[in-house]
Amino acid sequence: MKVFLGTDFSEDRLRFTAQIGADGVSGAPKQGPGDDGFFSIETLRKHKDIVESYGLEWAAVRMAHLQWTYRWMLGLPGADEQIENYKKSIRNMAEVGLGYIIFNMHALRIYRTSDQAPERAGARSTSFDISLATGNPLMEHPNSAFDIEWVPEDQREPKTDDQMWTNLKRFLEAITPVAEETGVRIGLHPDDPPVPEISGIARIMRSPDAFRKYLELVPSDNTGVVFCQGCFTEMGCDVPAEIRHFGGRGKIFSVDFRNITGTLEHFQETFPETGNADMVATMQAYHDSGFDGWMTPDHAIHLNGDSDWGHRYWAYAVGHIRGIDQALKGTSKT
Repeated sequence: MKVFLGTDFSEDRLRFTAQIGADGVSGAPKQGPGDDGFFSIETLRKHKDIVESYGLEWAAVRMAHLQWTYRWMLGLPGADEQIENYKKSIRNMAEVGLGYIIFNMHALRIYRTSDQAPERAGARSTSFDISLATGNPLMEHPNSAFDIEWVPEDQREPKTDDQMWTNLKRFLEAITPVAEETGVRIGLHPDDPPVPEISGIARIMRSPDAFRKYLELVPSDNTGVVFCQGCFTEMGCDVPAEIRHFGGRGKIFSVDFRNITGTLEHFQETFPETGNADMVATMQAYHDSGFDGWMTPDHAIHLNGDSDWGHRYWAYAVGHIRGIDQALKGTSKT
């Protein structure tokens, strides 16, 4: 496996990522002077050069900024312009040698309702409680990163499953030919948490069947799945079986190798070896399916004395991935 961490492209994080033996990073640069709704060639090349100066690969652009995507996600006026700009980002990525971008379908980026869930020996993790994400005003939640002022009052309305599927298909019909033309791959991340709706907006990427449907909307070798193991565990499915299903078809483009404990409506992040999923069994499933690509621990448990980013935890989590992968392969040689 090749391991990556999320980054803000700072010297500290890139150097640390390289020092602990990770192979690459994912991230989205802050908007630069030439980034008018899309990533310019100049911005992408600058950040790629910075990453590579530390001996790392920029594994994935994760993700386009929410302000650049919410209109097409929600089917609002201006969606076509945002989709055209997304095409520009893809073409510019190809121009500088970047081959993978991650996206999702949750315009309201509500991930967790607390970051104070107790873990072992005083560590803290994030958690989700559906009762704290229920009954919110339409399109609003304090943790959503979404600004209701972006949407004119006469356009503020609930979005159903059917509407969100229509929006996703519209996006894929426009984007997929450009991805195929440029060789850029596009990976869809599950809704996290994969509940039916929050604040009146349906969250359609909430089950393995939803991903089967997605892959059939506009079939292409360039569209695939970000197999967020935490989200699939939250869904309550047979995670190793789903890994074998999607991985065996070559549709897993990257993996978020994390774990949770609890159920969909009330769960928390855990250390990887203490959650619901058996991480050895899931790693074995990746091997069995032929997947040997990019993998990230994704979310940090906060350890005492650690940085806000999670330097200490990332060192632990990268070692955990390496250890299981190498043990199952029977070698520490890459």
